[in-house]
Amino acid sequence: MTLLVDEVTLTYPDGDGRLTALDAVSLEVPAGSLTAIVGPSGSGKSSLLAVAATLVTPDSGRVVVAGRDTSRLGPAEKSALRRERIGIVFQQPNLLASLTAVEQLQVMAHVSGRPSRQLRRRALELLDAVGLADKAGKRPHQLSGGQRQRVNIARALMNEPDVLLVDEPTSALDHERGAAVLDLLVALTRERSTATVLVTHDRAHLDRMDRTATMADGRLTPGVRPAEPSAAPAPAA
Repeated sequence: MTLLVDEVTLTYPDGDGRLTALDAVSLEVPAGSLTAIVGPSGSGKSSLLAVAATLVTPDSGRVVVAGRDTSRLGPAEKSALRRERIGIVFQQPNLLASLTAVEQLQVMAHVSGRPSRQLRRRALELLDAVGLADKAGKRPHQLSGGQRQRVNIARALMNEPDVLLVDEPTSALDHERGAAVLDLLVALTRERSTATVLVTHDRAHLDRMDRTATMADGRLTPGVRPAEPSAAPAPAA
């Protein structure tokens, strides 16, 4: 199991008491599969992603990433795990205005210590994989919303992650561009054998997921898709 969230509970201070963000949540995501998490705002979806990414330490329970129990890791070890094993696609791309598409990927992976030439080659390969080979030299203002989100996805794959965590990737896109981004995520999950968790409000494409789970009041209700995963079409330009 590439990603395992096991009986995780997370609370925050709330006046004189505690607010429960996650209530004994469990989730298993195998390599090469995509699980969608749906639910209303404030239900705990973002908290679940933060815990899975080791950005927030839960009150109890454990998160296992690529065989490593993160409850036994210190801050430096968790940081290294994120850098080497976890990719995060944020809701907003937050690209650096002064950098080209290929530079966005290179600068995020520079801390890996790999030679610059090797990083550039991988960045160009990933841009090609997301259908942006001809946009490598373009800056954010020269890209459409869908193209910027694809740069965001490629950037999250620079460290060849075992786990990919995706937060509302289609929220700022129209239906057509949103569908193209989801097609891309499905294809990359299959091709690169990542364990992908996708938080979304968009229910139009849930039939593309391997599993769908619903979050409400900090509790996760799992669901299993009965059909075999379908092949993803090539990403739209």
